[in-house]
Parts: sequence; C-alpha cells; structure tokens
Amino acid sequence: MNRRTIRHSLLFAPLLALAACADEEVGDDTAELETATTDGEAAAMAAAVAPIDFADLSLGPKIVGPQGPEVKTTLSNDAGVLADITSYVACPAGMEECDPATAPDGTIYTYVHIVYPGEDMDPTTGAGDGTDDVDVEAATAFFMNAPAHGFMGHAGFSKAEAIAAAGEDLEVVVTCDDQGALAWTVNPGDGGNQWEDAEPLTFFWQSTLPPAGPSAAYEIRANDVTASGQGPYPAADDGAINMCTHIRSGTIPDTMPEKANTVALAS
Repeated sequence: MNRRTIRHSLLFAPLLALAACADEEVGDDTAELETATTDGEAAAMAAAVAPIDFADLSLGPKIVGPQGPEVKTTLSNDAGVLADITSYVACPAGMEECDPATAPDGTIYTYVHIVYPGEDMDPTTGAGDGTDDVDVEAATAFFMNAPAHGFMGHAGFSKAEAIAAAGEDLEVVVTCDDQGALAWTVNPGDGGNQWEDAEPLTFFWQSTLPPAGPSAAYEIRANDVTASGQGPYPAADDGAINMCTHIRSGTIPDTMPEKANTVALAS
C-alpha cells in the first residue's frame, strides 16, 4: 500500500482550543510532532491524525443525491460569504455505482470537501463571481462542528494544492476534538504566505457510514472569524466507531473494519 507520510507540525494548546471552539484565536507557536515536553503538547499529540495525501486515494463513483453527484454551496456568516465549498461522497474504486442501498457491507465512504476561500470564481456555483463574498487574506482552518460519525481513522488533504496555495512550507494539521469532530488547521508558509482568496484546498475524511443528507456541520476560520455551511454528513449510529475517541485515548478497537486500510487507498 502506498501511503505517503506528509510532513506536518502541531499547534499545541491553541490548536486544541480551535478544534473545540472555532471563535478562539489560534496561536503561532509550532513544534515538530515528535516528543511532548508539556502536558499541552502531550494532549495535542494524542489528538493528532496522521494525514494522508489526497493524491494517494483511489476513489470510485460518487453518490448521486437530490443535488446530483456534488453539493456546491457557501460557508458564510452575517458579514457575507467567506468560502465556496464543493462536497461529494465517493465509494472505493472498482464499484460500478455508489448507492448506499446496494453497497456491500464494509464499504468505506470518502467525504471530500473542496474549499475556496472567498469564492471559486465560477458564476454558476457557490457565491458566483459577484461582490457578496468577503476578501479573504488568511484562512487558517476548516473543521466540523459535529462528531465525525463512523470515522475510521483516515483523513487528509491535497498536498499539491497546499503547495500551490502557499508553498512548500504550508503545514496542514489534522486533529480530533473532544467531541469527536475533525479539524484541519492550516499554518502559514514561508514568509507568512497564507491560504487565501480563490485558492482551492481539498480535505477528506472516511467513514463507515453513508451520508444521511446535507447538514450545516462544516466551518471555515478566515480573517479571524468563523463561517459555516452545509455538506454531506452521516447520521449518528450507536453501533459505528468514531476513531477520534480512540485516537485521543490511545486505544485501537478490535472491531475496526477489515477493509479499512485497503478499500480506498491506492496500492
């Protein structure tokens, strides 16, 4: 299995605060994710998810919902639109169609979110290309405000897009908060180069559960404020594992899906 390790660092106590409460500021201190020297660093390391490069996934067909195979909308607040977002859910490669009603047991669903700070510059989607978007100078996080139901431990982002947005030194850190939600924190590149207007960045996470429909479960932190919007989201299932709980506690359950490490990763 080709599973590339992406270089990353960790914003320790401030990062955890961001994942749990989006309207708190994120600190600037970073350190390599190697050895914890404080209780805060240890807690942050326990919350970290080793990211996978989106380019290493081997995905199959997308679920076709009422809005088609993709959901294109915005992340906004009272001040306006802070981002356009395109989301979809894909089944593993090799399946002829992605229909949860007929998908075999053990199917892993990949939730993909392409986030454009400001807007995607496409007049037919999201905020379009009008003046209703906010000029985003720095986007610092994309995150969920609800538990990642069925999360089976795999999440990541597009390394190529991160480099295109802000250079080789841009760092994206994936963590679980104490409510079982995922957060992708984006740290500036060399010279303070930021993830900003119209620079797409793809994030993904994988679940044992299919989407139950759109939910306002996704948010962006940009220009030091938070905006939210809808995307595909699974319903709660008491029988499904949320690996965030086990990642934070340092325990791996014996009931992980047998196909979890192979169905969606390129071989």
